[in-house]
Order: sequence, then structure tokens, then C-alpha cells
Amino acid sequence: MIRILVIEDNEQNLYLTRFILERGGLEVVEARDGQSGLEAARESAPDLILLDIQLPGMDGFEVARALRAAPGTAATPVVALTSFIMAEDRARVMEAGCDAMIEKPIDPEGFLDEVLGHLTPGQA
Repeated sequence: MIRILVIEDNEQNLYLTRFILERGGLEVVEARDGQSGLEAARESAPDLILLDIQLPGMDGFEVARALRAAPGTAATPVVALTSFIMAEDRARVMEAGCDAMIEKPIDPEGFLDEVLGHLTPGQA
């Protein structure tokens, strides 16, 4: 089963994300802040990480850099979930180590396919 780690502090966003992913047959691991997200990434070995950028304490940029620096998650696809839409914000997200970006609010109709499209070939 495909395991997705969702690092998100907003309860409503987390609920909707979990609902869509689980309905699509994926296993979801949750973390509500950057530090617990890093711990969950180490412990759960996810196939993909969905990362909110605006997190309390350690923001998503710091989390992405830490994920890339850790041997166990350096190659794990990381997709930023963010309402940042300016070109310079997109560049900052990618420079921090994210592989892609999905803009919030998410589109419930296409979200699952969008997430699956970011898995490495052979996983989906």
C-alpha cells in the first residue's frame, strides 16, 4: 500500500486531504508541525510527503531542507501544499528541496490524481 505523510497544521485541510487520499486507497500518516513531521518521516518511511509551507515553529522551507539532508528521506518526493502563488514563492519552494507544488485550496476532484502523479514510476 502506498503511504503518504501529510504535514499540515490546519485541521480542516488535514481532514479533507486525509479523506480524499484514504478514499483513494492510500495509507495516510499525519503530522501537525515540522518537528513531528520529520520524526514521522523517519519512522514511517512514506512513499511521498505532502508538506504545508506555513507551519508553526519550523516552517515548510526548513522541513524540506531537513528532509533532503537526511539519508532516509533525501530521495522521497516532497510536494508543497501552499497558498503561495507568486513566481518567487514557487522558486523558494523548489530551492528548499520540494519536487513540486500543489496550490491551496486543493481541488477535491483532481487532488488524488495530482498526488499520484508525483509518485516515482512503479509506485502508483
